[in-house]
Parts: sequence; structure tokens; C-alpha cells
Amino acid sequence: MTRNRRRLEIAMPWLLSIGILLIWQLAVMVFGIQPFVLPSPVDIIKALVENYSPIMQHATFTLMSTMIGFLFGILFGLFLGVVIGSSRLMYVGLYPVLIGFNSIPKVAVVPILVLWLGIGQPTAIATAFLLSFFPIAVNVATGLATVEPEMQDVLLSLGATKTDLLLKVGLPRAMPYFFASLKVSITLAFIGAVIAETIASNDGIGYLMLQASSQFRIPLMFAGVFVIAIMGVATYLLFALIERRMTGWAFRGRDVQLIGGG
Repeated sequence: MTRNRRRLEIAMPWLLSIGILLIWQLAVMVFGIQPFVLPSPVDIIKALVENYSPIMQHATFTLMSTMIGFLFGILFGLFLGVVIGSSRLMYVGLYPVLIGFNSIPKVAVVPILVLWLGIGQPTAIATAFLLSFFPIAVNVATGLATVEPEMQDVLLSLGATKTDLLLKVGLPRAMPYFFASLKVSITLAFIGAVIAETIASNDGIGYLMLQASSQFRIPLMFAGVFVIAIMGVATYLLFALIERRMTGWAFRGRDVQLIGGG
């Protein structure tokens, strides 16, 4: 029963995706929707095949910008989360600042980044970084800040130092939060990179979509959306797998069994 349910869980995203595409195709055919309004999945696939080489070139550029910005986001977010979560004073002082910064639309920040970094990949990397570090910092800080005071008091009474509490209790406790935040941050990093490419780049999927829109090549524009979605899902699944492998101990026995496939 467990194996059958696990197989169904694995198949469900594929079944739903195929179902949505079929409904989309039928709706376009039945209602006679023109490609310049809403292209059918068949038209989008044709655009992908016909423009495979430039799409792959721009997709590689976007993926590189996203991953570099995301890497910087991991490093800075983890550092900032540890600083905020390990000190009550820093938590109270910096958390509102982070909330305020995250409330700023990043589209409004891109022109400033262009003035500082110029047009091209550096701006895309910086935008991906700005969108990705916040969930990591917040989740790590939350994991550290929610360690039970009773546990801390007991360990301190047994001779543990604050450094011991951070390294041996706080950080392991925050790891499930950290790895869970990676799945959210990687999708935000893609959003940041594409936003920057549509405003200040001559490469990338965002630039390709902007050019396709200006030339009224709507199927190609939707093909760009498909490519971004595929890359986002692929990286999400990668970090979901890493999360399950690294933090399986944090799940209940039944969840671990499902995750492990046993």
C-alpha cells in the first residue's frame, strides 16, 4: 500500500501537468483562440524546436546568473540568519530592517543596480541575490531563535558555552529551516534574474521574451516562460532532494519511510 501510494505521489505532478496541457490545447481548438492571443501547447513546442539553439544559449545565461546570485544569497543569508538568530538584541534590531528591505519592489531597485554595475550579467546576479537571501536569513534566524530556553539553561548549567549551544544545538536545529528555505529562494532567484534581463541585459531568457514580444512572436515568448518554469522546477526538485537527504531525521517516522522509499 505504501509503495502504491508513493508511486501515485510521484505520478501526480506529471498527470496534472499533462491534464492542464490537454485542457489548454482543447480550449484553444474549441474556442478558436488565435496564437497572438494565446498560443496552444503545440505552437509553443514548435517554437521551442525551431528556436532551440538561441533558447538554450539564453537559458544557459539565465541559469548561470541565477545560480551565482543564489550562491551569494546562501552565504549571506546563512551568515545573517546566524547573526540575527543567535542574539536577541540583533533579532529585535535587524528583523524589522529586513522586513522593510524585502517590502521594496525589486523592479525599482534594478535601475539603481544598472547605475552601479552597468547593463549585463552583474545586474542579473545582484538582483537574483537580493531576492534569494531573505528567506534563507529569516528561516535560519527562526530556527536558532526557537531553541527551547529550558534546553539552553540545562546545557549551560552542565558547562556548555554559548558557542557550544550555537554549533551543537542551534545550527543543527536550524538545518531543516535552512534547507526548506533553499526551495523557496531558488525560485525567487530565477525571478530576480529574469526581471533584470528584461530591463538591463542583452542576453538571457528575459531578454529573449522581451524581444519576442516586441516582434509579436507570441509562441516564442511563451516558450521562454516554459523554459523558465522547467528550470525552476528542476532546481526546486534538486534542493528538495538535498533537503530530504540532509534533514531526514527531522521528519516523523512515516515521512522518513516515504522519503527513503522503503
